[in-house]
Amino acid sequence: MTASRTTTTSGRSTSKGQWKVDGTTPLNANETFKQADNGLNVRQRIIDTYSKEGFDSIPHDDLHGRFRWWGIYTQRKQGIDGGRTSKLEADELSDKFFMMRVRLDGGAVTTDQLRTLGEISTEFARDTADVSDRQNIQYHWIAVEDIPEIWSRLEAADLQTTEACGDTPRVFLGSPVAGIAADEIIDPTPTLQAIKDRFIGDPELSNLPRKFKTAVTGHPSLDVVHEINDVSLVGVVHPELGAGYDLWVGGALSTTPRLAERLGVFVTEEQAPDVWHGVTSIFRDYGYRKQRTKARLKFLLAEWGTEKFRQVLQDEYLGYELPDGPAPAPARGNADHVGIGEQKDGRRYVGVAPTVGRVSGTILTKVADLAEAAGSRRIRFTPHQKLLVLDVEPDAVQVLVDGLEQLGLTANPSPFRRATMACTGIEYCKLAFVETKQTAADVVSSLEERLAGIELPQQISLNVNGCQNSCARIQIADIGLKGQLGRGTDGGDEFAFQVHLGGGVASTDREEAGLGRTVRGLRVKSDDLADYIEQLVRTFLDQRGEDETFAVWSHRADDADLSWEGSR
Repeated sequence: MTASRTTTTSGRSTSKGQWKVDGTTPLNANETFKQADNGLNVRQRIIDTYSKEGFDSIPHDDLHGRFRWWGIYTQRKQGIDGGRTSKLEADELSDKFFMMRVRLDGGAVTTDQLRTLGEISTEFARDTADVSDRQNIQYHWIAVEDIPEIWSRLEAADLQTTEACGDTPRVFLGSPVAGIAADEIIDPTPTLQAIKDRFIGDPELSNLPRKFKTAVTGHPSLDVVHEINDVSLVGVVHPELGAGYDLWVGGALSTTPRLAERLGVFVTEEQAPDVWHGVTSIFRDYGYRKQRTKARLKFLLAEWGTEKFRQVLQDEYLGYELPDGPAPAPARGNADHVGIGEQKDGRRYVGVAPTVGRVSGTILTKVADLAEAAGSRRIRFTPHQKLLVLDVEPDAVQVLVDGLEQLGLTANPSPFRRATMACTGIEYCKLAFVETKQTAADVVSSLEERLAGIELPQQISLNVNGCQNSCARIQIADIGLKGQLGRGTDGGDEFAFQVHLGGGVASTDREEAGLGRTVRGLRVKSDDLADYIEQLVRTFLDQRGEDETFAVWSHRADDADLSWEGSR
């Protein structure tokens, strides 16, 4: 079954920029620069020219385009307020420094690698390092002159920035307890490694219509938010074929959120890399390239449906039928893995929560030292901005926990410190309207004081985002805050947060994944956030039915119970 060109009511064809349907002629500026030169090729120019001749030698298409293929974005120029975010061009918003993402598939590093990451931060990134919700480490203040040396150190430690950004297969989310959890369905490590080894850096897959996100887990907590990735492999047990994967496609958030759907097939461990390649190739060949706003896989799936997608995958890309398979069981256990957990070998892992993912090179280096003192050589970052130390002997756990606590990494965080995430925000991001990291940290500290002694029936997740793009997953949080620009009573700019309530995925307390609701006219200023969230939580506790979750309550509550006096 081959897809056909879309036609209008008059019978005329309408191109969407699908390569297998419309041909490969570029239909916008991004497609033009990608075809002019593969993004992977910019690496040698960075090494040979730009690092030697400086920032001003970098042409526009490399600076704001191809650099992303190597995990590098220009960061926001300091002092530019949110009122000018949408009014200035990229060159005007950009500083002469870069954000750099280090690709950490499955979030897995050794203590030696962690020490390398810490040293790069302290030497080249002004001691910045954030744990992203894609299991990356993200630096700021990187100078182009230093990039070759950074790459050299990363690669000596078997680390890379290859395709950490750009229209590529970005970092693969993987279960942070892969290979160690006693209740694991299947260890996804071989699958992740095989896909990475075969396809990352492959020019055949380095010009996709847009970014392409992957998640793989074999843990029953469903710990990789598979519902919001372009392609996900989720561990299941087939009644006849044994352990393997359930295939999900077409998830993504941003301004048009859509949750992924099951194709209903069972994928064996041996088939998984080829199936991943088939789904990625469908996106490459049939994805909509004409409009960037419609270029994610979710739009293709919405048009095709799962039945057609499955048929095209089997007929055109695999050459064989995939058997029907079971859906994952309801999630059990904590998907963030914070706390002390037992490994299948009798040792322990220790999961700790930085505040909204913010750490530093100094902290990372000290974590490596503490882990090794406890007998560990392995660290995992999580899709929830957390950090795990693996392979800890039981009698070394408490010393490690105490040492990590002194670094601000707690294994026993308050409910809000544990369940709050934030994107980069206006501090460094050119798309943001509002500050996020410090705002979220301040709200967490305030709520810890205000709600001290109150036992919550569940974690209530709080996700804070600086713009509409949902890097912090606002639509699938219990409380999602989207930064936006409005008009104050004096006619000037006013920055506030639109509120999304009651979202969640299968690994949360929701019975099934769903997007949050918005309350008409509800906008909350940064200074009022702690007051509003405290009011919201207390109202929930007063009104909730027996065993009712925050998500269920917030979807049935009246607008008046969810409103705020400062909203207009």
